[in-house]
Amino acid sequence: MSKIIFVEPKAPGFHIFSKWLLPRLGTFMLGTILRDLGHEVKIYIEEAHKLDWNDMLSADLVGVSTITSTAPRAYAIADQVRESGIPVIMGGPHPTFLPDEALEHADFVVRGEGEDAIVELLDVLAGTRPKESVAGLSYWHDGKKIHNPDRGLCRDLDSHPSPDFSLLVNPGTGVRSFFKFNPLIPVLTSRGCPFACKFCSVTTMFGRKYRFRSTEKVLEDLRPYADKTIFFYDDNFTANKERTKTLLRRMLAEGLTPEWTAQVRVDVAKDEELLDLMKRTNCFAVYVGFESINPRTLELYSKGQTLDDIVESIKKFHEHNIRIHGMFVLGSDEDDVRIIRETAKFAKRVKIDTVQFMILTPIPGSEIFHQFMEQKKIFTYNWQFYDGHHVVFQPKNMVPIVLQKEAVRAMKKFFSRMQVLKRVFRGDWQGAIVKGYGNRLIKQWERINKDFYYQLKHELYEELNTQISRLTEKFRQSEFGKLDRRHQPRPPVQPI
Repeated sequence: MSKIIFVEPKAPGFHIFSKWLLPRLGTFMLGTILRDLGHEVKIYIEEAHKLDWNDMLSADLVGVSTITSTAPRAYAIADQVRESGIPVIMGGPHPTFLPDEALEHADFVVRGEGEDAIVELLDVLAGTRPKESVAGLSYWHDGKKIHNPDRGLCRDLDSHPSPDFSLLVNPGTGVRSFFKFNPLIPVLTSRGCPFACKFCSVTTMFGRKYRFRSTEKVLEDLRPYADKTIFFYDDNFTANKERTKTLLRRMLAEGLTPEWTAQVRVDVAKDEELLDLMKRTNCFAVYVGFESINPRTLELYSKGQTLDDIVESIKKFHEHNIRIHGMFVLGSDEDDVRIIRETAKFAKRVKIDTVQFMILTPIPGSEIFHQFMEQKKIFTYNWQFYDGHHVVFQPKNMVPIVLQKEAVRAMKKFFSRMQVLKRVFRGDWQGAIVKGYGNRLIKQWERINKDFYYQLKHELYEELNTQISRLTEKFRQSEFGKLDRRHQPRPPVQPI
């Protein structure tokens, strides 16, 4: 038996959901699989607790899972662990797409889905399996980085166990305390997405076809948490509407109807029966990727929806008393300042309950990442800024500092004190609390990010000076410049 510790690093800064802990399911899935094989497993989520380094450095193996914005912190943790001679495995979206970078801080990188690869890797460490036989594994060999062929996607999601959330440990007391810090229970029912939005890396990670867990398996995951609040972790919970209806009907039949929320697309609003089932099973809110009110931007993102679809979906969700968290992505090549300001007005006018005005971010693994790299539009690869709240590229129709300020301005408009008062007068106390929390959070974010604002301004001044110098030199080399120099008065003769 080995002692194995998994770590999910803390995100830099904070955002509108920083108050609620919602760890990624992959870490718990891997931990449960290894626990079932007889290993001692602990999971640390830095958003919940500080790391217990005495415990960490007593492990036989440490696994670090990271997305792009947490990569700098993940690398720092991995470096410290390796200095103590403990092998480190890295996984998650960022190492999957940039394994060469991750291997600078780890002994192994598991690319893509890791449920089967992690078991085979332990066989490698036990000396019963060669490294080259593990698909999707990257590692060091004789001072060189080796990348084994990719692993195919898991076809049978039911083969994975239900994640054991009690593996999360409070290092202060040793008490396993997931529920104390997290009222939301993540439940996965599918993987994959066929829509391939250009700013998203989901399809690159999990494929362009949906893979579903069976209704029985999902119900098995739900039963222990009937008194909790469920978050269906799918990228699109209603991807197959008939399959979703079957699940919801079974939940009704069993009386298994905890409050729940999920990510969905606007097309849900076109199915009245599905909306009715969602409400009857206690769906209280949905997260919807509206992305933009600009038809040209929706087309550019390959979103597959129209502004009319967005408006109709908002109307239908509200008719069924389902709250809406709308997500918009600002800063495409078709966006300008006017579009961003109109988006904020639109969100208030149609009474979306909460929003995130995210800045377009070229995440590794997305189509836009490769496109922006080729176009040399990305001006920083400091991954901590790749969180959707910082500008990291040169927009087409505005300078970076303007996009940054307008995105924050839109959030301020939506979460203003006036909007808080309107919710109070409407009797919507939950909405008022959320708006007030958002208002306070935005002010804190601006204070913390003063240096980032200064950087953007400094780069703007440098760019302006460069452009002025180029224009000046171009004029000097032109015929007009030469003519201008011929007509300049000669300097006075200096006396001897």
